[in-house]
Amino acid sequence: MHRRTWVAQATLAATALACTLAAPLAFGQSKEIKIAHIYSKTGPLEAYAKQTQIGFMMGLDYATGGTMMVAGKKLVVIEKDDQGKPDIGKSLLAAAYGDDKVDLAVGPTASPVALAMLPVAEEYKKILLVEPAVADSITGDKWNKYIFRTGRNSSQDAAANAAAFDKPGNVVAVLANDNAFGRDGVKAAKEFIKHAKIVHEEYLPVGTTDFTAGLQRIVDKLKDQPGKKYISVGWSGAPTPFSKIADLELKKRYGIELATGGNILPAMVAYKQFPGMEGALYYYFGIPKNPINEAMVARHYSQYKAPPDFFTAGGFSAAMAVVTALNKTKGDTNTNKLIETMEGMSFDTPKGKMTFRKEDHQAMQSMYHFKIKNDPAFAWGVPELVREIKPEEMNIPIRNKR
Repeated sequence: MHRRTWVAQATLAATALACTLAAPLAFGQSKEIKIAHIYSKTGPLEAYAKQTQIGFMMGLDYATGGTMMVAGKKLVVIEKDDQGKPDIGKSLLAAAYGDDKVDLAVGPTASPVALAMLPVAEEYKKILLVEPAVADSITGDKWNKYIFRTGRNSSQDAAANAAAFDKPGNVVAVLANDNAFGRDGVKAAKEFIKHAKIVHEEYLPVGTTDFTAGLQRIVDKLKDQPGKKYISVGWSGAPTPFSKIADLELKKRYGIELATGGNILPAMVAYKQFPGMEGALYYYFGIPKNPINEAMVARHYSQYKAPPDFFTAGGFSAAMAVVTALNKTKGDTNTNKLIETMEGMSFDTPKGKMTFRKEDHQAMQSMYHFKIKNDPAFAWGVPELVREIKPEEMNIPIRNKR
């Protein structure tokens, strides 16, 4: 009997001790906010992804004053590599929500991966903040209420570029990726181009190394056209077609000029061969004039001895959106509370103020009409600002079925 009593007491004591030890653990877990960042650490968009990751972490640090804390809770970022593959991205997001118990997710880099991930966010009823995948359908017909996007969409690209070169008498042939990014971009361009005439669409796979045949088809369609002739390029991933276009000397031979948007700095090295080229871009470090951009540029120069790039600003903007929302909810990560908070929410970014449109959660933002200058001080063609194209100028359609 004494032995049974001792065993019972020992069991009770062990249980009490286990509960005592478990309590701080449970308390510690409640003091964390877990964020999955799923992006293409490897694959054809690796360069874009690395910039996004740097910008996102730098943005979290800036937005939290270096503490990585919001409302007394530690921000924990779990990184995953989707390799640019939709099936992998889909499974990684499910694992992040289901196994890692993240409160929300950010990413991915590629539009096809994002489209595969959208239903997962809906299934788990958790927010996916899309950055930087661009396809219109992400916040269009494939959208659900758990999807927000800080990155620009294809329509914003198209509206801005139309503002730059859509003029009567212009004749255009389009070169784009044969994927959701490229095809959604061309579809949007056709909607926004009201005066120029599109005479050819050429789609090539991401990772294409030989652009010869595709460019020859474009030249054959353009060379005998009247008016000002342009190749409009909407391209993501390496290698890019710009050097090949420059090598062909199309302006000298046929009067065919290049028209394109912005890109990462390594891709814009080829832009030096197109001085005077106009287009519209999402970001260039020397254009926005605001304290956040100045801080990001200074930090990036300090840490990497180089300026921040196209997608660095996107990652930074995503971080600013996350921290702004969590500050407003006082650290509450309840999904419905976050959705309610983020719909219509404005937040500061390196590009200035962005606002999540309530109807489709697309961040409305400025774009920049530029003209390329060949400045010997820079390895790339420098996009000089012609004018800022404000969100209210672009009349971006709401494409979802909400």
